[in-house]
Amino acid sequence: MLALGLSKQTEKRLESFARRTGRTRSCYAGLAIQEFLDDREDCRIAAKRPQRHPQGIPLEEVERRLGLKS
Repeated sequence: MLALGLSKQTEKRLESFARRTGRTRSCYAGLAIQEFLDDREDCRIAAKRPQRHPQGIPLEEVERRLGLKS
């Protein structure tokens, strides 16, 4: 169980949106948290990339790895 402290304005917007779409406030809160975590995890991965490849990867190598060039 998770309790969220939302401003009255945000709570009203969430309630209104949930009512219009036929979903629950919890559904949208869960989706928002998942998206936030996905974004934060992506940022952490991106921040570590330069450490693994400080000189970068040549475009030709990226294209080859993605199967865009033989």
